[in-house]
Amino acid sequence: MKCITCKGRGLCGRPVCPILRRLEETAALPRIGKSLEGMSPPEVFVGRHGYPLVRAGPMVPAGGSPEQLVEPASLAMDIGEIIAARSALVRTESKIVIKEADAPGRLLEAMQQIALSSAPVGTEVSFYKPPRGRLQFDGVLSPSGPSGEMREMQITTNPLIPRKVDQMVEDRDAAAATAVAELYTSGIGTDHISRMLSLGLLGKKRKLVPTRWSITASDDMIGKLLKETVLDCRQVNDYYLFSGEDLGNHFEILLLPRPFSFELVEIWRARSVWAEEGFIGGDREDAQAKKQYSPLAGGYYAARLAVLEHLAGQGRQAGVLAVREISEAYWAPLGVWVVREVARSAMRSPPARFGSLGEAMAEMEKRIRTKAGEWRKEAQLLARPVQRSLMEF
Repeated sequence: MKCITCKGRGLCGRPVCPILRRLEETAALPRIGKSLEGMSPPEVFVGRHGYPLVRAGPMVPAGGSPEQLVEPASLAMDIGEIIAARSALVRTESKIVIKEADAPGRLLEAMQQIALSSAPVGTEVSFYKPPRGRLQFDGVLSPSGPSGEMREMQITTNPLIPRKVDQMVEDRDAAAATAVAELYTSGIGTDHISRMLSLGLLGKKRKLVPTRWSITASDDMIGKLLKETVLDCRQVNDYYLFSGEDLGNHFEILLLPRPFSFELVEIWRARSVWAEEGFIGGDREDAQAKKQYSPLAGGYYAARLAVLEHLAGQGRQAGVLAVREISEAYWAPLGVWVVREVARSAMRSPPARFGSLGEAMAEMEKRIRTKAGEWRKEAQLLARPVQRSLMEF
């Protein structure tokens, strides 16, 4: 449990996380001089240490294709290939006060232009010292390679900025939640929206937001938007079981003919990353607004978003039991995008349809490697009474 909650932050008191140290040894980091030129994927990192004085800068590849480094595209790669590609992505850094987002200086303005782009942006940076450091892993963020403090930065190609993105940046009367809603309904992707939130480009009071916070916040804000729509829809009539698996993450997602609620049960099998001895936990909500984040927040909101996208697209509401089983095949943390994309993939698959909860659960339990007796006690949704439908008689 301690490793699942900590995810490499040193809560155990050890000077070096043994899990991260072992992972670092799997990648050979590139050696870089005092200057670097490449196509940012586009991706800009904003740290949280020292907040409100944070380190921020674009991620610039020291080698490899920038398109290959964009997160959803990585589902076509295995974990080793993803780490190899991401280890060549240099995290450039400059100290910036979060309130500077409202009136950005030259460096931050260039970072914001990268964050606005929907395509890779040519970036040239110089450093005070050659970038060094270890491969950086995290439970929410994607891996990245060496880091270095920037001296200068220049954009060498024109960013490709969608018209709607430009409009919402210029609209300083729109609250952040309103801006996010308009961007999402206009087809702007969740990663793009998260970048804009992080670089202080949305809302009335603008400031930089650490990347890890903006990822969870954007998934949560878009999820709330979709939830409002789903709550006005008719309930599903039967039980629908969706399945999907990739990168050592297996999802079983059951829709029940009930008013909307969402529950995520996470099963970290022994020897999966962060869980040498295994771990089972859960989080949940009903139609009421969820009031606080849990240790599972990043994965929870990512999985909830995937399910709500499906329900909103179908014009239906349902009670939802999502079980995420992480196997030993997930041997390195790749970021919360894995949860979102694998859950989306599951919801795009043809579901199995059942007339009763018993039939649906019997099939669900066969597909999950962990014994039902070990995880069903976390599934509080199943303990709630439900009105039986005529289809069950």
